[in-house]
Amino acid sequence: MPIINRIAEFHADMKAWRHDIHAHPEMAFREHRTSDLVAKKLEEFGIEVARGLAGTGVVGTLRCGTSDRAIGLRADMDALPIREKTRSAHASTHDGVMHACGHDGHTTMLLGAARYLAETRNFDGVVHFIFQPAEENECGGQKMVEDGLFARFPVEAVYGMHNWPGVPVGSFGVRAGPIMAADDKFEITITSRGAHAAMPHLGDDPIVAAGALIGAIQTIVSRTANPQDEVVVSITQVHGGNTWNIVPEEVVLRGTCRYFKPELRKVLEDALLRVSQGVAAAHGVATAFSYYKPIPPAVNAEAPTKNAVRAAVMVAGDANVRRDVVPSMGCEDFGFMLAARPGCYIWIGNGPIVDGVGLHSSRYDFNDDILPLGASYWSKLVESVLPRSGGRPAV
Repeated sequence: MPIINRIAEFHADMKAWRHDIHAHPEMAFREHRTSDLVAKKLEEFGIEVARGLAGTGVVGTLRCGTSDRAIGLRADMDALPIREKTRSAHASTHDGVMHACGHDGHTTMLLGAARYLAETRNFDGVVHFIFQPAEENECGGQKMVEDGLFARFPVEAVYGMHNWPGVPVGSFGVRAGPIMAADDKFEITITSRGAHAAMPHLGDDPIVAAGALIGAIQTIVSRTANPQDEVVVSITQVHGGNTWNIVPEEVVLRGTCRYFKPELRKVLEDALLRVSQGVAAAHGVATAFSYYKPIPPAVNAEAPTKNAVRAAVMVAGDANVRRDVVPSMGCEDFGFMLAARPGCYIWIGNGPIVDGVGLHSSRYDFNDDILPLGASYWSKLVESVLPRSGGRPAV
């Protein structure tokens, strides 16, 4: 694999950065130590640093040559509320918080590319290194855009990358069009008259209504959505009751909708409202319905995807870059940035999934072997999209 030689030389440095970040994970919008580390490294590399977007976000800007063409490269920094069980030497020192999705590796790979590009400056234009907080559930990408990310740091395209367990090391996967699904959240509260468990006829049982509603919701995908559209509706939380002998007055259901076509949002929201109201009427209970925190699908544009493929081929070889991956029903709030600017989101192979340990597992750890691969991809992407006249190819 043609990893850039200079990046290979500081692989050990990148591992040390990654292990430091992994050992000190921070949750959404609280990535203070991480953003301090990122800003310090960028400044050491001689890169302009701006802070404060979305609170803990960091943007490094590197200019070279005379062109005003600019692109953005984005990595996420936040961790998850999971108790780590890896027992590694660099395991989380914060109980109940860990980097279970590889954001420590994403941040490190982009820092590695920033170091290399600042040293070599073998491009003509502007690169904005975007370090985003709060990717997990809290829509940090949306907040950065709303805080003026692309007004302050204009780009012709923005690029993102995620490690992907199950894809071999040395491989990349990408596609034009949708690659990650939208994520809409909903909550349905069922209220009724409570009762003694021995005398349920004196009340209206919200647990029975909730059971019927859970079953009815499953018909939305099979009988409301077009069977040719990829759609998932999942109930993920059920809360109701606190003892054995009382029928409660309230049950709360929460869940998520996943899809790729933006027009399906209204279809699913309307269907959930209709079904919940119908089941409530049938059971003599009341419902309150909320549909919120929508994250748009991540949709890759044609031209940036071609740029990403070209750079990935330079690193991994043509046979190891798949251009037609099956899109994931998982979501990624990079979709907010792709909705604001054209761009491309690519997967980098993290190696096989062993014993079910994948993303969001308490036993997951980012594969250090792919750090120079990811940094080389970022670097070759910049050098190929913003070529310097007479510039030499990276080696």
